[in-house]
Amino acid sequence: MSSNLTAEKEIAATWFRALRDEIVSAFENLEQQESPSQSTARAAAQFTVRETKRSGDDGEEAGGGQMSIMRDGCVFEKVGVNVSTVFGTLSAAAQSAMMARKDLRGIADNPQFWASGISLVAHMQNPHCPAVHMNTRMFWTPHAWWFGGGSDLNPCIEYQADTEHFHATQKQHLDRHDLALYPRLKDWADRYFFIPHRGRARGVGGIFMDDYCSGDWETDFNLTQDIGRAFLPAFIPLVERRMDTAWTEEDKQIQLVHRGLYAEYNLVYDRGTKFGLASGHDVDAVLMSLPPLARWV
Repeated sequence: MSSNLTAEKEIAATWFRALRDEIVSAFENLEQQESPSQSTARAAAQFTVRETKRSGDDGEEAGGGQMSIMRDGCVFEKVGVNVSTVFGTLSAAAQSAMMARKDLRGIADNPQFWASGISLVAHMQNPHCPAVHMNTRMFWTPHAWWFGGGSDLNPCIEYQADTEHFHATQKQHLDRHDLALYPRLKDWADRYFFIPHRGRARGVGGIFMDDYCSGDWETDFNLTQDIGRAFLPAFIPLVERRMDTAWTEEDKQIQLVHRGLYAEYNLVYDRGTKFGLASGHDVDAVLMSLPPLARWV
């Protein structure tokens, strides 16, 4: 049985908010850099923030968070960095979705839950800059607790050097804990971010874990933190390397078609999307990951 973990929940939620603040600041700094590709001066894009709410089945407030969105920048076409802490009673649909992947026998007798996390998706202006996803989260029920998350790179125009840097940075952060973790979490990401109806991955992979619980909360939380800490050093150098690369209209069309893959995956397969909608969270926050523009052949 899971204890209440009251102090641990607050520690985790505070960490997710701090990571959001760090990432938002780093992304705004990228937008403020002078770019030789800009023909005219323009105001640097900034994040706008709005509160999100979750309503329980009884209509009572059941937590929420903040959705931070930046649109139409020189570097980012659309990027969202959301944090949330939600709680309440799991609906029958949410219980079914969770039971399909984790042994939570008895949850129907006490379907309470608490969850907190950060979720990020960035869609870039320049087709040579890779799109990226990252999330980390903690989930608690009276029956169990666990962590999840990871990050994966989604370039429409692939560069081997970028892929190698992204993976090497994540491996470096995971190796601090256990040398067996990186290959395990890389394989997990390769399987999780696969699109069955297309017979291909949506990107070049990364790391991912779900329902992760060793039984030692502090050890697992430290691992989750290092997954979050790996994100900026894994991604920012790639943006700085590619953001001023010249691109063509053909490159842009390739980008839009690749975004179609991203939209298909998130709407059809992504567990976070399914749970967010089934549990009554803010719909716009749940669907923040979708690209601003996409096309299909």
